[in-house]
Amino acid sequence: MRAAIGDYAASAESEILARLVVTRTRDGGQTFDVIEQGLPQEPAYDLVYRQGLDCDARGDRLAFDSTTGSLWISEGQGSSWRSVSKHLPPILCVRFEV
Repeated sequence: MRAAIGDYAASAESEILARLVVTRTRDGGQTFDVIEQGLPQEPAYDLVYRQGLDCDARGDRLAFDSTTGSLWISEGQGSSWRSVSKHLPPILCVRFEV
């Protein structure tokens, strides 16, 4: 399973929707699911670095952070997310303890 974080442009005019989504593939990149549940849908301009996303050893729990101090976690393989904090200092990396 691969996951990516970022803004999602969906319209024919390439309008940036300024919302936070997770895209997930389970077939090596042939198709992607766009997951929004639990993520901000109002104008969101969170910057997420690639080291700002991690999953546990089984791939069930995922976490990602942003340079704006927000932290989200998923306990269902990324199908839904919940905010852990919105007011931390800028976060550059997140890791699960082994």
